[in-house]
Amino acid sequence: MRPLLSVQDHLAAVLATVAPLDGETIPLDAASGRTLRESVSAAVAIPVFDNSAMDGFAVRFTDVARADRRQPIRLTVVADLPAGTNLDPRIPEGCAARIMTGSPVPTDADTVVPFEDTTGGLADSLETASVVVAPRTRGAHIRRAGEDVATGSLVVARGAVLGPLQVAAVAAAGVSGVVVGRRPRVAVISTGDELAEPGSALRPGQIPDSNGRLLSALVADAGCHVVMRTTISDQPAALEHLLDELARQAPSPRADVVVFSGGVSGGAYEVVKETLSGSMTFSDVAMQPGKPQAFGRLPDGTLAFGLPGNPVSAAVSFEVFVRPALLAMLGRSDLQRPVLALPTLRGWRSPEGKRQYVPVALDRSNPRSWHVVPATMSGSHRAGGIARAEAFAVIPPDVDVVRDGDVVDVMLIA
Repeated sequence: MRPLLSVQDHLAAVLATVAPLDGETIPLDAASGRTLRESVSAAVAIPVFDNSAMDGFAVRFTDVARADRRQPIRLTVVADLPAGTNLDPRIPEGCAARIMTGSPVPTDADTVVPFEDTTGGLADSLETASVVVAPRTRGAHIRRAGEDVATGSLVVARGAVLGPLQVAAVAAAGVSGVVVGRRPRVAVISTGDELAEPGSALRPGQIPDSNGRLLSALVADAGCHVVMRTTISDQPAALEHLLDELARQAPSPRADVVVFSGGVSGGAYEVVKETLSGSMTFSDVAMQPGKPQAFGRLPDGTLAFGLPGNPVSAAVSFEVFVRPALLAMLGRSDLQRPVLALPTLRGWRSPEGKRQYVPVALDRSNPRSWHVVPATMSGSHRAGGIARAEAFAVIPPDVDVVRDGDVVDVMLIA
């Protein structure tokens, strides 16, 4: 019987083997969801220039500092400044310019008075402005150039994912292209004589192949390309033929990673173990589900993962080992899913000496106190019940009972 490896040790061995792939420069319009390989610095300041934060009047603070409703200050309007104007009109003492939000503030003005602090507002704003509320301070309602981000300063750091907010910030900083990590190309291979295409007629002993779709979707969710998804029998000749096919592919579309499901356990007809025992290391990891794991490189150098065939085991194994490796290849700074500490609605038993991963759903009925509840009955084969899972509760090896109300670590996956 093989000694059990800890989850931490097996993950460390995996991450010690992977390295970030090359970077590539792409237009910002194509960058959503990609991982930065080079930090982005601002080409222009944010804001680019001093501009008005309100619709109103650009004024000299000293002209309106004593305004109130009993003694309004009347100013002569000498200019009209919509957003996008390039005008910089003179503002003599006792005068103002009508100004719209986002418009450059004239050099002679140092404060903006909003329409609502005047008697006439927008309706009476082209000839005079009658100010009835004094600004709190000089510079009120002016956005200063560079107060958000100065030219040359950091906007988004390398290793970050470019989501909609990050893309918007990069665009606001005047940057049109970014250097991102090349997306790993992944082949997903399900093994087993029992597997059939979903929707096809099943002969006795066959089941639909769900792992191929599961792992392909998880690969895509990690920001990587699925370049192959296929099913092979438990015959070594079938796997050898497929490996030859992968090795013959031209360098550009060739897979960077192969993910097998099934064929790695201790029984008979374990095709991955029988065929690749010289290239991959087969280990027992102290976790439930997902005890049998395989990892290494194919004869052509391609990184290879062997995951258990039961669907829940495959899902957990991908999250714990494969996903962090793919993110490391992308150059991601954070390789782990977010984890919350949440109380359980009802408890369950956990195998002592193994880290347990339990598919759970989140009870959000009380928005101030979320709870977790198992999404399915215990069993790594329950491919239907896992559809309700939004997270995995992670139970340490020294805990054998989770009681109602216990606070547990919860790894969010949805």
